[in-house]
This record gives sequence, structure tokens and C-alpha cells, in this order.
Amino acid sequence: MRRPDDALRLVIFDVDGTLIDSQNFIVAAMDRAFAQVGRPAPAREQTLGIVGLSLPEAMMVLIPDASPDTVDGLVHHYKESFVELRRQTGGEAHAPFYPGARDAIERLDADGWLLSIATGKARRGLDHMLDSHDLRRFFVGTQTADDAPSKPHPGMVLNCLAATGVDPRRAVMVGDTEYDIAMARAAGARAVGVAWGYHARERLAMAGAEVIVDDFAALDGTLHAMLETA
Repeated sequence: MRRPDDALRLVIFDVDGTLIDSQNFIVAAMDRAFAQVGRPAPAREQTLGIVGLSLPEAMMVLIPDASPDTVDGLVHHYKESFVELRRQTGGEAHAPFYPGARDAIERLDADGWLLSIATGKARRGLDHMLDSHDLRRFFVGTQTADDAPSKPHPGMVLNCLAATGVDPRRAVMVGDTEYDIAMARAAGARAVGVAWGYHARERLAMAGAEVIVDDFAALDGTLHAMLETA
């Protein structure tokens, strides 16, 4: 592991619900998966409420009494449905950025911040998103559901810290769900919630978000102010 460097600063972004609005694809894939196993689909709000978790954990939240075989079937059908939807519609390539998201990435990169990603997406989905939008060059590292335990386990953030040598007090997770916030806090990192995603402000605050921003224009100043108190 690299020795922490107090001069380094790291922002770790979530993806779905934070950078891109992929909710229509997520809900459609979940509806198809439930139909394949003969179960009624969860309400839209329920599906969006588990975004950020890895698929097995998400299915167990949606159906707490599901058998392992049912969970495995739902995970399989969700993955297959998402791939098919991606083929039909372009998937993440056509999912809109939230207003100001790309500009914020470019500003922070130019300002000397190291940028990483920690997402519940599979590696295949993240790679598709990064390449479709020409974003890969901005990120020094990416963590997915294939690389570490599901959020809110701190593994993805710890991996980002280890890869960059950044002190956790100078690393900030930016995400839209309580799982993002709890993951960051468990790793000893700072946490900023975004108000435009899939979890309500109250859930973000309860999970330990230090600040909740209403738009990307407020992010730069918020990050600098947080490091002044590190």
C-alpha cells in the first residue's frame, strides 16, 4: 500500500443516480427479471431504493423471503435483460447526465483532484458507460460490484484509497444513496450527498452525509470547504 500523501485530494463518484440518470433502464430490467420468475414486479420506488447494492443483496431486499434459487434466477434474468435493453436502446450511452455532471468532472480534474468511481454496476456496464461518454481518461481508478463486496461495505472506498495513497480524511465520496454515504463513513472517508438521485435527503442525512448539495455547481466549493476542516 502506498503511504498516504497529505497533498493529494480524491473525489470518489457513484454513477447511477449521481452522474447519470439510468432509472428507466434499471426499472425496465427489473420488471423483466421478475416476470421471468413469475413474480409481480416491485413498485418503481422500491426498485430505485435498492440502486447501489450489488444484485444479490438488492434482490434479497426486494424479496426478503426469497429462496437462494429465486435470488440467483432474478440476478441472472436482470443481467440478461439489461444487456438486451442495452443492445436495443444503447443503454448507458443514451442515459442522460445530470445537469452539470460532466462539467464538474472536467473542472475537478483540471483543479488537481484525483477522481475515482465506486459503483454497484457490473464491470461490463461501467466500461460501457465510460467508453460511450469518453470519460475513462478522467478517472485514476474504478471499483465495481465485481471488485469488492456490496455497498455499504467499505471495500470499494478502501481500494480507491490504497490505489491512490490518499489519506481518507482527504477523500470524499459523492453519492445519491445511503449506501454510498455509509460506505464512505465506514472507510473513514468524507461523504457528500446529492439531492437529485434515488434516495431522499433525510436518508442521506441519517446515513451521515456531511453536506447535501442541490446541484453540481455547488460541489467544488463544498469539497474545498470540507478539506479545510480535515
